[in-house]
Amino acid sequence: MEKSNFIDYIRIFCRSGHGGAGNKHFMQTKFNPKAGPDGGDGGRGGHIILRGNQNLWTLLHLRYYKNVLAEDGEKGGSNNSSGRNAKDIIIEVPLGTIALDEETGRLEAEILEDGQEAILMKGGRGGLGNARFATATNQAPEYAQPGEPGLEGWKILELKVLADVGLVGFPNAGKSTLLSVITAAKPKIADYAFTTLTPQLGMVEYREGKSFCVADLPGIIEGAAEGKGLGHRFLRHIERNPILLFVIPADSKDHRAEFNTLVKELTAYNEELLDKQFVIAISKSDMLDEELKQAIASELPEDIPHLFISSVSQKGIRELKDLLWKTLNEGNAVS
Repeated sequence: MEKSNFIDYIRIFCRSGHGGAGNKHFMQTKFNPKAGPDGGDGGRGGHIILRGNQNLWTLLHLRYYKNVLAEDGEKGGSNNSSGRNAKDIIIEVPLGTIALDEETGRLEAEILEDGQEAILMKGGRGGLGNARFATATNQAPEYAQPGEPGLEGWKILELKVLADVGLVGFPNAGKSTLLSVITAAKPKIADYAFTTLTPQLGMVEYREGKSFCVADLPGIIEGAAEGKGLGHRFLRHIERNPILLFVIPADSKDHRAEFNTLVKELTAYNEELLDKQFVIAISKSDMLDEELKQAIASELPEDIPHLFISSVSQKGIRELKDLLWKTLNEGNAVS
């Protein structure tokens, strides 16, 4: 089986740098062998930093980057010379990446913008040299601080795709074909279930140079929220899509039941997904007459907008773009 280039989950071991020790040193000159303390401070240990990169769309480049070890800070020198701060390690990640502590599950960073930086692990502070401890009553301190230790632990990096619209549906519902028609994306398309195993992104060119991003996501099956099929690997990607476009084929045996099952899986995974904007597209509808369309429409929820489309004949595609753009920009009239 061919390995996918789309990696959305990585486990890495991280260790930030230890701070350099402060120096215990006394100045000695030709005419004053006890000129006083002049031990410098130690340098800071290296941070481990996440940085957003809009040109990345997967965590594939980190697949073999399992141990991230930052440098230690330099020890303080004499003559009040501070040690060099260690070089930070920058890990570039795609937009939509979150970092979790494996042990506690706590969210530690979230990267949503290009160039955004977040310190995943701080390097240890350098220790103070003995010159820092000199006072009127203790003019020759015999001690300096050690550097603070760095931090270490296993971190989880997860990618949640950033898109304006997420396509939701059972396998073989026609989502990939729809994406190929409304965008320049070229997803793998075939007439069998689970053609799409990884998210595919495409930009929809709208009017007057406007555009929005659509993600074709792997198909849901019943029990996805419990991890069946692609399970959580699919569901995590819809958390960031403000609009969910439910794609239900015209030849479905029960359109309302299919929609309800999809919503049930979303709710079981995260009830907050119900707060998103829903739109329904009945795909493969080029062979339907008006009577069949009315029958199908009567099965659908009245409070959710729906359209009949055909990716093959491109019927209803322009109207779908209009509806999605209008929904994205609430209250803005479509010109």
